[in-house]
Amino acid sequence: MSTSKKSSYSNEFKFKVALDAIRGQKTIQELVQEYSVAGSLISKWKKQLLEHGSKAFASGNNPQPTEGKEKALYEQVGRQAMELEYLKKFVGRYQ
Repeated sequence: MSTSKKSSYSNEFKFKVALDAIRGQKTIQELVQEYSVAGSLISKWKKQLLEHGSKAFASGNNPQPTEGKEKALYEQVGRQAMELEYLKKFVGRYQ
C-alpha cells in the first residue's frame, strides 16, 4: 500500500514559475528541471496567470490585512461583543 505525497506550492512560487514561463526565455522543459515541477503544472499556472492576471489591476483591489492586523481586528470585535452583551444585561435590569 503506497501513499502518494501531493506537494503544495505557495502562490508566490506559482506566480514566479508562471511568469518565467510567460517570459519565454526558457523552455518548459528547462523550467521543469530548474524548479522540479511537472510541466503540466507549469502550463496550468501559466494559463491561469494569463486568464486571471488582470484581476491584480482591478479597481478597488485592496491588499488583504496582514496576520497581525487581522488578529488585532478579531480581538477588537471580541471585546465589543462582550461589551454589548454586558450592556444588554445592564439595561435589562432597569427596564
